[in-house]
Amino acid sequence: MSSPGTPGGKPGPQRATDRAPALTEPARAYAELAAGNRRFVSGAPRHPNQDAGHRAAVADGQHPFAVIVGCSDSRLAAEIIFDRGLGDLFVVRTAGHTTGPEVLGSVEYAVTVLGTPLVVVLGHGSCGAVQAAREAAATGTPPRGHLRAVVDAVLPSLRRAEAEGVDDIDGIVDIHIAQTVEALLGQSPVLAAEVAQGRCAVVGVSYRLAAGVVRPVAAVPATATALDVPTGPSTAAGPTAPAAA
Repeated sequence: MSSPGTPGGKPGPQRATDRAPALTEPARAYAELAAGNRRFVSGAPRHPNQDAGHRAAVADGQHPFAVIVGCSDSRLAAEIIFDRGLGDLFVVRTAGHTTGPEVLGSVEYAVTVLGTPLVVVLGHGSCGAVQAAREAAATGTPPRGHLRAVVDAVLPSLRRAEAEGVDDIDGIVDIHIAQTVEALLGQSPVLAAEVAQGRCAVVGVSYRLAAGVVRPVAAVPATATALDVPTGPSTAAGPTAPAAA
């Protein structure tokens, strides 16, 4: 992780004036992701902030507008499905987007030090971690090695799904995404405080592998996904771009 700010400067929370005003609000940050996903789905990505000039521009500091807590699945590359580039997204990936001290610390770093206004839990249909947990629960045979930690982290979502009468895999995935949103807020008082103060939001989304579409499943606050943007060009070229008029 690079320290924010200019060379020789001390790391610390980013000032609002250091970043694009359009992307310092949680709902606008989510709208930017949604616009990028629409470009990806339509086959017209812009691949913003991936050129040599931007690479040099972000070398001395980062100002990501979203944290992505995603599944490690190889088909779930955040910068591709949201059509973003260098310095835009702070990505933390584990199998089944399970949480632990390192994940929570990474999220807290992005939110409190880098000033990132949005945390997105990115799950997907037919999740292998959820399927492994279902198999382990059905057979009573836990997997060997450290994979058991992943399965154990998913089991509460399976129990919740059972209590709610949800049996299909994608329905269970949605519950697991919502469960992860709640876990992030419940296990991190730091993140919960940022959300309570309106400086950040946590949104859970599910990605359809074949269609490429991302849809919201859960959001805290609920208004975090309310803002929408046109299907055309994005409202901002990136976190360091001027605000749209």
